[in-house]
Amino acid sequence: MIHKKNITGIILAGGKSSRMGTDKGFLSVNGKLFVQHSIDALKPLVSEIIIVSDDVAYDVFKLRRIEDEVKESGPLAGLCSGLKKSKTEWNLVLSCDIPLITSEILTLLVEAVDETSEVIQIESNNKTMPLIALYKTACKDKFYELLKSGERRMQYAVNQCQVKTIKLNNENDRFTKNVNTFEELKSIENDC
Repeated sequence: MIHKKNITGIILAGGKSSRMGTDKGFLSVNGKLFVQHSIDALKPLVSEIIIVSDDVAYDVFKLRRIEDEVKESGPLAGLCSGLKKSKTEWNLVLSCDIPLITSEILTLLVEAVDETSEVIQIESNNKTMPLIALYKTACKDKFYELLKSGERRMQYAVNQCQVKTIKLNNENDRFTKNVNTFEELKSIENDC
């Protein structure tokens, strides 16, 4: 297993949240902000946490915040910006809208590191989740070239790399639910 000194945590918190109508990172479940859940899950596994967001409100967490280098280009741009600022070989990446995520789930990614994989992602509920994944910093060059060519699809970008997928068992699927609507927020609260 790779040591935490070789891993940076990257939280993507730059989304528009059009369906929610508010910044999802600042929603709360169980009295804790979504982004704080992500920070807490990452902290035991990483040497540093970077928040990718243009919103200065995230400075309250006293972590390094960087802005998207390529504006209005979705999570791929946020990921690329985070990878460019990383000082480690590996990066645990989370979107800020997965409030039930745990260090135990993220440890499965870290334990799966091998000689050839560039991206190690979770599969949950029969869907791959490139925003709960471990990325080699070296992926940044491929991702930046894709962004320059107008490509924005996360899964397409991931598939340009050597990918390993870790399938969760059914009882762990709940930890990877992302929240896009108030109905989903209510269902997450019921899961807690």
